[in-house]
Amino acid sequence: MKRLFTVAMLLAFFSFANGQAHNWQQKVDAPLLAKTANGQTVPFLILLAQQADLSAARQLKTKDEKATYVFNTLRQTANTTQVGLTAFLTQKNAPHEGIFIVNAIKAEGNQALINLLAQRPDVAHLMDNPTMHFEEPIERLGGTVSERMTIEWGIDMINADDVWALGYRGQGVTVGGQDTGYDWTHPALQSKYRGYSAPSGSVDHNYNWHDAIHSISPLSSTPDNPCGLDSPVPCDDNSHGTHTMGTMVGSDGDNEIGVAPDANWCACRNMERGNGSPFTYLECFQWFMAPTDLNHQNPDPTKAPHVINNSWYCSEGEGCNPTNFLVMELAVNNLRLAGTVVVVSAGNSGSGCGSVSNPPAFFENSFSVGATAINDTIAGFSSRGPVTVDGSNRLKPNVSAPGVGVRSSVPGGGYAGFSGTSMAGPHVAGLVALIISANPDLAGQVDLIEEIIEQTAVPKTTDQDCGNIPGTQVPNHTYGFGRVDALAAVEVAIALIPPSAAPEQTQPMAVKVFPNPVDHQMVIEVKNAVGEVQVELFDTNGRLLLLRQWAIGSHASLSIDFAEKPSGVYFYRILSGGEVRQGKVVKR
Repeated sequence: MKRLFTVAMLLAFFSFANGQAHNWQQKVDAPLLAKTANGQTVPFLILLAQQADLSAARQLKTKDEKATYVFNTLRQTANTTQVGLTAFLTQKNAPHEGIFIVNAIKAEGNQALINLLAQRPDVAHLMDNPTMHFEEPIERLGGTVSERMTIEWGIDMINADDVWALGYRGQGVTVGGQDTGYDWTHPALQSKYRGYSAPSGSVDHNYNWHDAIHSISPLSSTPDNPCGLDSPVPCDDNSHGTHTMGTMVGSDGDNEIGVAPDANWCACRNMERGNGSPFTYLECFQWFMAPTDLNHQNPDPTKAPHVINNSWYCSEGEGCNPTNFLVMELAVNNLRLAGTVVVVSAGNSGSGCGSVSNPPAFFENSFSVGATAINDTIAGFSSRGPVTVDGSNRLKPNVSAPGVGVRSSVPGGGYAGFSGTSMAGPHVAGLVALIISANPDLAGQVDLIEEIIEQTAVPKTTDQDCGNIPGTQVPNHTYGFGRVDALAAVEVAIALIPPSAAPEQTQPMAVKVFPNPVDHQMVIEVKNAVGEVQVELFDTNGRLLLLRQWAIGSHASLSIDFAEKPSGVYFYRILSGGEVRQGKVVKR
């Protein structure tokens, strides 16, 4: 079971710091003091001394129950404890805005105001709000639709397509992403966007999109953002976010790029051309806790996504420090208690040990993911544990997934290959969607979902010894528990369905087609069929090339001779007992 970071630990940190000296400066980040030394007015975060007690959330069963309880408790705590501080800031004409994901207030002011705030007993700490540039993919490769005509290698590697054959494709699940934004009109993403209605083509961005970018970053080279500020529609000013979402849910004809192609998605932009800050990250975390309408009103925790992908990090060199580490960790913990799985890329600082060193990847309750290559070995750039930055020496990453040369969607309707742990994390977020689609009762059961993924991962070892764990042991600090296996994880999830809840036909019809691509003989394995089975084979013009019908038991296989067939793409359809399975096969 995960070890939860408690509010008491957070406040103990500040109490210790405050007890070492008797002046107000002990409550203020050193960078914030330096920025305001000459009278400048700057943005900062005020962390209140009182934080919400959410321990009762662990006793609740469903995701909606957890999310509603955590949201209501957090908001009530913020509403009752921020009143005095808000009145004081208003009196001082200081711009401010309260947040509830952690009990804090965003404000702007000079050192004189900071001095007064630090002397208040209801203030625990005042933190700088540094601007930072996210970690770009290690490699960006060009790509076109014609370069790929089969399921992407990462999907095949983790056996996600075998889960599809069981009938589970992420249906009924919502994945979330906070990143550089998203091109929602991309052909691989549009029909999966939660705000899009396919039959009518109508669009509603309320509760499905939030833009946390309200100003141009000082790190940006020009004053004009291609998406603008406070965009009312999903937009990507970098391409990174669109690529990650494609790996989670994308599909369009032959471009089968997403692990969970029938899942829905919602999103938040947390970076301005790749430049984010603790404010923007916290704002997106809060929106995912209880999505709002486009006017930022009427939050609804029942619309929170089941899983969030976070392919970004905040380094100490860029301004994050142990003080705001703790605040961001508290936000992650609160989301997790609300029933949302928080998937985080481990980082691209390998291959040395102890390189999982930036938040949110090193947090106990972040589900951190390393990157593997097409030969099923760890990528050289993938960050390793143990976590030494906070002295915990905890195991990281939790698991690993494909992250080298991953082809996915990019803005404008195109496709490209990127490498990085940013590409690995979305495979795991998609896997969470497959698990919940197979067993909806697991929604909100974050501990159990993560344990299933860890325990069913393909064990991977290495000759690299990091920390006190040899690389020959599983788990280890290079791969974590291993490379994820979607089919094994979903089979465990299905096995957890109580017998009374299982349908009369305990397993849907499963179809496996191999080899694919094929040279000579293709085999179709059919399991859990009922009555007569019909197999149809078509060419790309829709012409029927093969039709076979036969009555079988629950399991059978059929061989099809492809030796004389021209190279190209063929489509199959298999029908039995009212169920239909279809797909494509490539003749080399």
